[in-house]
Amino acid sequence: MSEPGTPSFDQLRLFLAVVDAGSFAAAGRRLHRAVSVVSYGIANLEAQLGVRLFERQGTRRPVLTEAGAAVLAEARAVAGGVDGLKAKVKGLLDGLEAEVNVAVDVMLPARRLGEVLRAFADRFPTVTLRLHVEALGAVAALVLDRRAVIGLSGPQARGIDALDSIAAGHVALVPVAAPDHPLARLTPIPPGATRDHVQLVLTDRSPLTEGRDFAVQSPRTWRLADLGAKHQLLREGIGWGNMPLPLIAPDLVAGTLERLRMPDDPGGLYRFHAIWRRDAPPGPAATWLRDALVTCGRDDTEPPGMGEV
Repeated sequence: MSEPGTPSFDQLRLFLAVVDAGSFAAAGRRLHRAVSVVSYGIANLEAQLGVRLFERQGTRRPVLTEAGAAVLAEARAVAGGVDGLKAKVKGLLDGLEAEVNVAVDVMLPARRLGEVLRAFADRFPTVTLRLHVEALGAVAALVLDRRAVIGLSGPQARGIDALDSIAAGHVALVPVAAPDHPLARLTPIPPGATRDHVQLVLTDRSPLTEGRDFAVQSPRTWRLADLGAKHQLLREGIGWGNMPLPLIAPDLVAGTLERLRMPDDPGGLYRFHAIWRRDAPPGPAATWLRDALVTCGRDDTEPPGMGEV
């Protein structure tokens, strides 16, 4: 059995033009080619592949054969790949990054992150994104180690000399526990009562803030490196802890968690900062992403009576 030849990209483009335009003449007008050139190109493509692509007998318009329909899907894939290659190379020539590595704090509301990344994908379809979601000082550590070109960090990144930063909003952290937890049953909760109960605390996976505690009130702690695990353990009634309000708002409505009104830990604002290395400014796509995150944070309103975390 003979092997099919390798068609040129120009032949595939002629084939797709005939299919999309509906006729050889319309394809010629679209490509600014004579009808005879289009017809000759399709004939050569059929000879190259060894199959007939169009039925030409008894019809005023070319109709795809069964083989033609099968070839069509592959031709579109090849054309799409070439167009993507050209777009990526054009972006590189214009200074656009091929890839952007970004690190974000796990406290950032998922909805905000999703909206910004969807807009990023629409604006920069040729740029590959690598997203790291980390807690506490690990975001700044990734930027300092050049594993991320930009980061959206919590307050732990403040004061690091090698980093530049811009304020990017905040999220409210509030103390919560399961409805059957002893603290949830106290009304009011007396000062110091938290010290008698296990506090679930998010830990840092980087050495940047190793040994430092943030908003820890109880000497009895369980330390977790995953916010999702902390959320689940809180719902199980294992302890109490501070959580970002947008994440646990559905639990407060459903009654699976209760907000604790504690005089010694009312919660606080966890402030975000967009960060990048001073000696490695971000490129066009990363700059757009940083600015989009900052812009979204400007809409944050500060609830009354909340301090800083």
